[in-house]
Amino acid sequence: MKIYGEFGPYLSQIKDDVIKKLAILNQRECDNNSTKLYEHLIGRVKAEDSMIEKCQRKGLPLSPHSALYECRDAIGIRIVCNFIDDVYRALTLLRAADWCEIVKEKDYITRSKPNGYRSYHLILKVTTPYPSVLADTAGTYFVEIQLRTIAMDSWASLEHEMKYKHSITNSKQIVKELKRCADQLASCDVQMQTIRQLIHEED
Repeated sequence: MKIYGEFGPYLSQIKDDVIKKLAILNQRECDNNSTKLYEHLIGRVKAEDSMIEKCQRKGLPLSPHSALYECRDAIGIRIVCNFIDDVYRALTLLRAADWCEIVKEKDYITRSKPNGYRSYHLILKVTTPYPSVLADTAGTYFVEIQLRTIAMDSWASLEHEMKYKHSITNSKQIVKELKRCADQLASCDVQMQTIRQLIHEED
């Protein structure tokens, strides 16, 4: 089943367009004698099977409207930064950008999930030259943005690997160790930020 319908072919292009706009923000920061905004970007279009499963789990009809308007994460971009301050600097720039509107925010950095997961999630509304499922708002698409430090991203990758490995026999111990590791990495992020501030104190 093609849950994205006629709109599927546009998703990769929209992802690439947003990545280019993020790269421009980064270059402007560098040109203004600031440090780079992020270390790297990762973009993806959610696989059709994954979107179908999500719609079924949420009790939504299997339609392009459900996939692209109700779920709003068909297009996803992860911004991986060096320091916590860079995450919030990127957030400030996105709030001021004229090419997108933030319609939802979840701060899992200030208040991490119980398992230790930390990240800042945004849903951006972007206007594109492509047709969309919203007939009354031409060209509207949504993009999920995840903002993380390198430490947060490393932890999330490990946790993701465990989540999808079903043959783990000592899962309780691993979950406990992952939470302890998340706390240590959170402390490390704060220490790294402090060191950076000390280095630039007299700039």
